[in-house]
Amino acid sequence: MKVSGFTFVRNAIKYDYPVVEAILSILPLCDEVVVAVGKSEDDTLGLIQGINSPKIKIIETVWDDSLREGGHVLAVETNKAFAAVSEDADWAFYIQGDEVLHEQYLDAVREAMQKYKDAPEVDGLLLKYRHFYGSYDYVGDSLRWYRREIRVVRKRKDIYSFRDAQGFRKGDNHKLNVKLVDAYMHHYGWVKEPKAMQGKHESFGKLWHSDEQLEKIVVKAEEFDYSGIDALRLYEGSHPKVMQERIERLNWKFNHDLSKNHLKLKDRIKLFVEKITGKRLGEYRNYKII
Repeated sequence: MKVSGFTFVRNAIKYDYPVVEAILSILPLCDEVVVAVGKSEDDTLGLIQGINSPKIKIIETVWDDSLREGGHVLAVETNKAFAAVSEDADWAFYIQGDEVLHEQYLDAVREAMQKYKDAPEVDGLLLKYRHFYGSYDYVGDSLRWYRREIRVVRKRKDIYSFRDAQGFRKGDNHKLNVKLVDAYMHHYGWVKEPKAMQGKHESFGKLWHSDEQLEKIVVKAEEFDYSGIDALRLYEGSHPKVMQERIERLNWKFNHDLSKNHLKLKDRIKLFVEKITGKRLGEYRNYKII
């Protein structure tokens, strides 16, 4: 079984992305990892080169910043990386620059890839998510966070990144048929030093909105205000080993009053049903579980 990883990144140092940790977290599963490194305002290229693994395959790209509607440029960059994956790969493992696979789930993902390698009806594998917010101590506990997403796909020409690169589609906009794997991806996109978070917030807003819209939507500030969140809970589990050094040099404080819950009544009901049944009412699914 041949497995290729793929990802894309730009300005990783400037916006403090844990992209090295992301790549290292899937490296044990992969025979190669394609990294599309966009032309950056920092030494992101040197950062990726510094991983110093023969498995790393770097392609240099230039982002088309005119593709601002719906974050489409992110899908374009994802597809550039996907296109560079070896044609004989059985599976392609996609990871974004702020995601890290916990090592305790490596075996589960590997076993699923092996189990369904020769099952052509399975287009991909679905992973579960934990979304950290503010610091490494809190995870989102509301409906605003997606529970699952496709992160392993077949290396096929009819499969492509969808919308803003959150998921994948095939052919003429058809959802992928997937199997759910009992494995968690840790999403750290909302865990940054407040100044870096504000910079990322303003920069990424440009990928979705015009300048005029951006002025109304994104509040300019020196630091990001983490207080405007609906509901969090303390995280009592462990973090991936590759994240330990980064966590140890955490240089900001974020304390959240867990008693402050701003969920609407209908959302409280939906979350209660989810905790009892495991099903989320009205959930958007960019996939078909088979």
